[in-house]
Amino acid sequence: MSNPILQFGTSRFLQAHVDLFVAQAARREPSKALGPITVVQSTSNAESRARIDALRASSVYPVRIRGRQGDATIDLTVQCDAITEALNAADDWSTLRERVRHDVKVIVSNTGDTGYASFDDDTTRSLDENSVPRGFPAKLVVLLHDRFIAGADPLTLFPCELISRNGDTLRDLVIDIATQWQADDAFISYLQHDCIWVNSLVDRIVSEPIHPVGAIAEPYALWAIERQPGMVLPCEHEDIVLTDDLAHYERLKLLLLNLGHTMLAELWLADQAAPDTNVGDAMRNDAWRTALESTWHDEVLPVFDALGEHDAARTYLVDVRDRFENPFLDHRLSDIARNHTEKKQRRFKQAVELARQLGLKIDQRRLIAALS
Repeated sequence: MSNPILQFGTSRFLQAHVDLFVAQAARREPSKALGPITVVQSTSNAESRARIDALRASSVYPVRIRGRQGDATIDLTVQCDAITEALNAADDWSTLRERVRHDVKVIVSNTGDTGYASFDDDTTRSLDENSVPRGFPAKLVVLLHDRFIAGADPLTLFPCELISRNGDTLRDLVIDIATQWQADDAFISYLQHDCIWVNSLVDRIVSEPIHPVGAIAEPYALWAIERQPGMVLPCEHEDIVLTDDLAHYERLKLLLLNLGHTMLAELWLADQAAPDTNVGDAMRNDAWRTALESTWHDEVLPVFDALGEHDAARTYLVDVRDRFENPFLDHRLSDIARNHTEKKQRRFKQAVELARQLGLKIDQRRLIAALS
C-alpha cells in the first residue's frame, strides 16, 4: 500500500469535492493526480463508521451532480474511485502511524465544526505515550513527530475546515500542543518551517448523502488554494484555483453567497413564513427577491467596485443566482437561520465596515436595519 494522500474526515462534502476532484483528474490523465487516498475516521461517530465500512466493502461510490448552470439543467452521476483504503484511527492507529512515516505526501482534512477542539486528556500526555490522542490536532502532533523521527520529507497539509486562515490556525494549534508536551526545539522548528500548512477555501453545496456512501452535490465547485513554495497538490483540476489573494475569494463567498443566504433568512423570519420554505422558494417570492437583489446591487457590489473587483463580483453573482435557484436543492431557510444573530455580525457587519473603511457614501439601509 502506497497511498500518497491521507484524508481525515469521511464527510459527504469531501466525497463530492476533494475525493471527486482526485478521481476525475486521474481518469482524465493519471499524471494529473498524486495518487489514491486513504480515508481516516478520527471520531467515534456511528455514521462515519458506517461510511468506513462501506468504503472497505467497495471503494467506488456515486456522486450525483444536480442543479443549474446558465440555461442548462445538470443531472448526472459520476463514479468516484479515488479512495482505496479506509481506516479508523482508534482501531488502526499503528497502521496509520506507519502510513504517515513512509507513504503519505499530502494530508487533507475536514473534521467539522468541532474538529479543532482541544481536550483535557490530550494536554497532559507526552510524545512517548502509545494511546490514541482524542483530538485531531493532537493526533497530528504524534503522526508528524513519527514522520520527523523517520527523516522523511515534510508533508503538505490542506485543512478544508471553514475557518479563516485554516492552515495557519491548524499549524498554531499543533505547535501549541507539541510545546505543551515538551517537544524539543528541532521538532517545533520542523512543524513551523518545514511542514507546509496551506490556507484554502472550499465552496460547494453537498445537499444530501447517498447511503451507505456517496453524495448529491450542486454543479458549482471551488477549491481556492493560497499559493506556497514547495507545496504538493493532491491533483490538478479545473475547479482548483491557485491564488496569491485568498482574501478575495473569501470576500466573494462571505459577502455575496453567505450574505445572500442570511438576507433571505432575515426576510423569512420577518414575515414568519412557512417552516419548510427553502432558498428556491425564496427566490420565487417577488418581494424577497427584489429586496435581495437590491441589497446585492446597492449595498454590497459598490464595495467590490471600490476594491477593484467589479467583474469578478458580478461573475460570481451569476453563479450564486444559479445556485440559489437550484430546483433539486432543498436548502431550508430554517437551517440557514441557525445562529442568525452571529451570522449577521460576520456577514452584514463586514460589508458595512468595509464600506466605511473605503470611504464609500452608499445607502446600506437594509444591512444596517438588520444589525440593529
